[in-house]
Amino acid sequence: MSKNPAPDFAHKDLAAWLSHIEQLHPKSIAMGLDRVKLIIRRLSLEPAFKVITVAGTNGKGSTCAMLAQIYLQAGYKVGCYTSPHLLRYNERVRVNGAEVSDEALCRAFAAVEQARLGLNPQDEEVALTYFEVGTLAAIWLFMQLGIDVAVLEIGLGGRLDAVNAFEPDCAVVTSIDLDHQEFLGNTRDSVGIEKAGVYRPDIPAICGDANPPQSLIGHAQKIHADLKRINHEFSYQLTAAGWQYLANGHVLHALPLPALQGAYQLMNASCAVAAVEAIKAILPVESAAIARAMQQVTLAGRFQTISKSPWLILDVAHNPHAAHALAANLKALRTQPQLKAGGRHAKTIAVFAMLADKDVHGVISALKGEIDIWYVAGIEHVRGMPAAELAKVIAEVEPDAEVRIFETAAEACKQACIDTETCIDRNENDKIVAFGSFFTVSNVMQFLNDQKNTRL
Repeated sequence: MSKNPAPDFAHKDLAAWLSHIEQLHPKSIAMGLDRVKLIIRRLSLEPAFKVITVAGTNGKGSTCAMLAQIYLQAGYKVGCYTSPHLLRYNERVRVNGAEVSDEALCRAFAAVEQARLGLNPQDEEVALTYFEVGTLAAIWLFMQLGIDVAVLEIGLGGRLDAVNAFEPDCAVVTSIDLDHQEFLGNTRDSVGIEKAGVYRPDIPAICGDANPPQSLIGHAQKIHADLKRINHEFSYQLTAAGWQYLANGHVLHALPLPALQGAYQLMNASCAVAAVEAIKAILPVESAAIARAMQQVTLAGRFQTISKSPWLILDVAHNPHAAHALAANLKALRTQPQLKAGGRHAKTIAVFAMLADKDVHGVISALKGEIDIWYVAGIEHVRGMPAAELAKVIAEVEPDAEVRIFETAAEACKQACIDTETCIDRNENDKIVAFGSFFTVSNVMQFLNDQKNTRL
């Protein structure tokens, strides 16, 4: 007789399932594929759909969003699995751009739980992490729904990430920089070899890093992956009407600029198009579908303008590489016309909170000169850095910086909105930018939703 699940197995709602899977493994992150592959065998998770895996330090989410939109516009049924989420777990698992339902997720979690506990008398119970359960559940659900192609975002690293237990038809590495050093190492070479672990022999291997570490190139060559590098096998160039995608120096597509803001999004868009081109023999896509996707792609929390009165921007930038990109975007916005001649320059207020295990000093240094006032806050998480500690780091980088301390990012954002509206010499181009972590953006988004619901 196979092992029986808990008595309430069939009656858990999504909140109960999420609480349950958070407690299945003593560690929140446990690198390795053996446990996941065991459950794959028990559930016979052998997808018939095509798989594109996307890894990278930054740009993964944007590239996934673009790929999913391209294939949707081309008429395919598309599954997209990303992490983390901002407000609802359902954001992680989408089909044709729509979040899957609570009921669908519960069915998927139940299937994984049954396999985890054991399908046969001799089966041992397997401890899985939250992310591993989520990954297995997403693939199981995609198989049930009969999708054509899945776009899967690596959670951490690549080589030992649960997503990498599934064989890709194309693998993308968007960028390589230091992050999660406790798992990936303290050099770009060590990070590069972990990211390159998503590549496979004879399978298209897209690299969107303009200067990738030799470890990535060497690994791709060693396993005979079909490596395609930005500024080598593919590239992009701006035009008066948008941008062009080039392969080996020849223009293949003339496209509108991506709806996602930021010059760096062209690198992500190029990676997405390179992946599409690399497997067009098995998933044909016309140029018109790519063009439509560029105009319609959306992604929360990536230099996302929420409102213009006040001007509020959300960005999940949480490492120096992403912070430099955010700084470039803010610098570009400083060219906006002033409210009136002789009026004061527009100010940028930062609503800022970070996790203590991130490179806080590097992020603040990257934004030096682009922030006028810092509204710092803590994060209600065991890894959150207290606001007072953030203020100390800001003072180290910019001794004369103006800093105000708040308990939460929501409170900081609320006060920033009040201050920009009531300032005597306010400028219509004053900006509030909330950044530093997914937790920061999530907290602000929840505050904004609560405000909206209160008004209703």
